[in-house]
Amino acid sequence: MGPEAGLLAGLDIASFAEVLGRVVSVLAAHPTRMLEPARRYAGALAWAGVAASGRAFGLAVGGLEPEPGDRRFRDPSWSSNPWFFWHQQAHLAWARYARELVDAADLDPAATDKAHFAVGLLVDAASPTNFLPTNPVALRRAFDTGGLSVLEGLANFFSDLVTNRGMPRQVDTSVFRLGENLAATPGKVVFRNDLMELIQYSPQTETVHEIPLLLSPPWINKYYIMDLAPGRSFTEWAISNGHTVFTISYRNPDESMRDVALDDYLLRGPHDALDVIAEITGCEHVNIVGLCLGGTLTTMLLAHLAAHEHDRVRSATLLNTLVDFSEPGPMGRFIDKGSVERLSKKMLERGYLEATDMSTMFDLLRARDLIWNYVESGWLMGQPPPAFDILAWNGDGTRMPADMHSFYLRYCYVENQLARGEMTLAGTRLHLDRITADTYVLAAKEDHIAPWLSSYASTKVLGGDMRFVLTSSGHVAGIVNPPGPRRRYWTNDELSADPGAWLAGATEHTGSWWEDWAGWIGERAGGRRSPPSMGSASHPPIDDAPGVYVHQK
Repeated sequence: MGPEAGLLAGLDIASFAEVLGRVVSVLAAHPTRMLEPARRYAGALAWAGVAASGRAFGLAVGGLEPEPGDRRFRDPSWSSNPWFFWHQQAHLAWARYARELVDAADLDPAATDKAHFAVGLLVDAASPTNFLPTNPVALRRAFDTGGLSVLEGLANFFSDLVTNRGMPRQVDTSVFRLGENLAATPGKVVFRNDLMELIQYSPQTETVHEIPLLLSPPWINKYYIMDLAPGRSFTEWAISNGHTVFTISYRNPDESMRDVALDDYLLRGPHDALDVIAEITGCEHVNIVGLCLGGTLTTMLLAHLAAHEHDRVRSATLLNTLVDFSEPGPMGRFIDKGSVERLSKKMLERGYLEATDMSTMFDLLRARDLIWNYVESGWLMGQPPPAFDILAWNGDGTRMPADMHSFYLRYCYVENQLARGEMTLAGTRLHLDRITADTYVLAAKEDHIAPWLSSYASTKVLGGDMRFVLTSSGHVAGIVNPPGPRRRYWTNDELSADPGAWLAGATEHTGSWWEDWAGWIGERAGGRRSPPSMGSASHPPIDDAPGVYVHQK
């Protein structure tokens, strides 16, 4: 879901214990700060008892309300049954009390955010929805199944304990096959080096645009988030709109790649891809679509080319991408120089950051949805996990080379060198304002990995003409966004300095941003021609898509 998830893997338990210890120390030294939160907590508990008693007699006595979007207490029993209502109210009161204690400590903003995150994990873990006696939905299912759901839940728990690192399974992957119902768009591998494979897809139209399209995915997960299930594939959509599409599929690093640097990803990734595409298609220009870290690397490529006065990219599309890391959102709250140093030392031991470290910590960022939701359904209710393509892709993680990941975190997140024009990559100082290619910047309204406000900052640091589009959904669903009536996106040609002003003046559209992008990229893709050959004499097809690297574990 983005290499940003991996940075949390460097924050060991001690770092969270340290900040919580600071909260305790401050409150111990200033006990009067706890008086008002304690008074409110005691009052909320007392009122919960009164309200629960009232509801036992049919009186609709009010209480604390869950946060907007909190789906844990949506079952009617949480309101109608006094027993469950009291447990809900007690939990909400404790959650508020814990937050107020952190605020009362009055630490610096970064420490306060980290303390809120740690406290939030503890509070969510203790939710009554996570325990059978206080979960009305699980109890009802146990009654309806004669207790069979409880036995099935125990079986799921022990299975996950042994086979899934003690984490509840999120998805049934048994129904998915790469090359069949995931990463299934027909094509050929036309180039392979020790870092990536380049896939050329088969045309689906009689004529194609002159300028080919290169997809630049992140390498924290496999590339096929851009080529998900048929009908939900951005790759397939682009091909059906007359583009000659290539994509990069990165190798899954091992300890032999400990010294592979971000410079290598630039030169042996999209830079090599440009050379191969030009040789196959005969076109010196390429349009690039970059996603997440692949989008960040795309801006680095554009700045690198601009520094050498190489005009090879007609346009760039940046999907849920951070370029200016000055306000990186929730991820940035947990990064400092010390945490990056600890993570770097950990990676040096093995030469890479393990994919499971990143996926676990990413799950913790949305623990309610990605952990406790499956504890409830799988462990308490005995239900099998769903077969969902996005979650199947999400579980197919890759490792991160030590040198590359340390550089990225230190010089992007901590020092923000890229946006400041201070980063040197492959021997070249990168200046984003020298980029002249047109840029389409897409952000997702509910993205917690690359928040849209942070993505909007790209409009202030990149050169060239720009279009900013905001879509509904989050980091992944905002990309896997085939046209449909439930989709929404917003446009505004006036790029205000204030993203709030941009949104206030934006027009809301029903449908997918894919349709808006198709028109934008079509204007920058040149005239029509017969499809180029699949590969060439210099770069003949060497494998069927999806290639070899995507299968590496």
